[in-house]
Amino acid sequence: MEQQNHRPRVLLAKIGLDGHDRGAKVLSRSFRDAGIEVIYTGLWQTCEATMYAALQEDVDVVGVSLLSAAHMTVMPELLRIGKELGIEDVPVVLGGIVPAADYPGLKDMGVSEVFNPGSPLDKIIETITRLAAKRKARDFDGIRAGYGDGNAKALAQLITAIQHGEDLGGWTPPPGEGVVIGVTGAPGVGKSSLIGRLGGMLRDRGKKVAVVAIDPSSPVTGGALLGDRLRMMTGKPDADFFIRSLSSGTSQGGLGPRCREVVSVLEGFGFDYVLVETVGAGQADVAIRELSDHILLLLMPESGDVIQFSKAGIMEIAGGFVLNKCDLTGADATEAQLRSAVGQDRPMWRVSSVRDEGIDAVADWVATL
Repeated sequence: MEQQNHRPRVLLAKIGLDGHDRGAKVLSRSFRDAGIEVIYTGLWQTCEATMYAALQEDVDVVGVSLLSAAHMTVMPELLRIGKELGIEDVPVVLGGIVPAADYPGLKDMGVSEVFNPGSPLDKIIETITRLAAKRKARDFDGIRAGYGDGNAKALAQLITAIQHGEDLGGWTPPPGEGVVIGVTGAPGVGKSSLIGRLGGMLRDRGKKVAVVAIDPSSPVTGGALLGDRLRMMTGKPDADFFIRSLSSGTSQGGLGPRCREVVSVLEGFGFDYVLVETVGAGQADVAIRELSDHILLLLMPESGDVIQFSKAGIMEIAGGFVLNKCDLTGADATEAQLRSAVGQDRPMWRVSSVRDEGIDAVADWVATL
């Protein structure tokens, strides 16, 4: 299959017990501003979870930030797991407090580059871009065979090919029987946290779950900070809980390019549920309706009144309402206003993702679909 040009995808991870991630967040924003798609996985990640995330996201480079002087222990383990997963060709770079005497040993074990806290930002970005450009051409016949055999790496690579608009030679995925659930709502309402907990509950019931998490692309550089995954990851990866972060590109309505095709590939792979998280949505962002069997709309206390909730658009397409963050003040009044506006026909749940309250009732509803 011919490989087309694409924006570099970088996974940036904090591994171990480092207590802050200010530098990693600065790097994430800088990568975005340089036109890079960066998946940031947050604090306290394990080597195993990091490399599983790199596999599912099909990244071009893995970047690790370490400030705990554990680099000679962490990096060999990270590279070992990458080899076990079959992604040893993905370059791994390290940033942090690393003595210069350790650089040769790190390079010998397979670390592509090491950056100290004083490394110029433009050098880091140039190195990431150069390493990403070395991505090898893919063998589509091998990817298709791996997909048919249930190989997660092949699934991830196939999603990448679809996102790039590559020629699949007329191939289409087999029909799936999964339920596609759109999860939408305003920015900051807690969609990712809810999906992480809901997905975990569905896995506890023996269901295979896939998540498509969409974040906005920069209208200036085209880069993207894909941060939804960090609220869904746990220290122990699960092969039947597949998460893929996508950027919105120039798409409107809350989705990204070729989302329908990505969802079809996940259904054909055998997932029981595909949860699609939209970009933070406004009243008119209803594109999720086109590819979902059911839609959950998340709101939070003091997010509107009867008139606001009665307006056309996103309120009309929801099959169920989740009043999230009910640990905050104003939940009772918002619930009353919402119920007055939408009536009694559609279900509504009071939820606190922080306290793990109410999500089991949403999972019960999903299990009936």
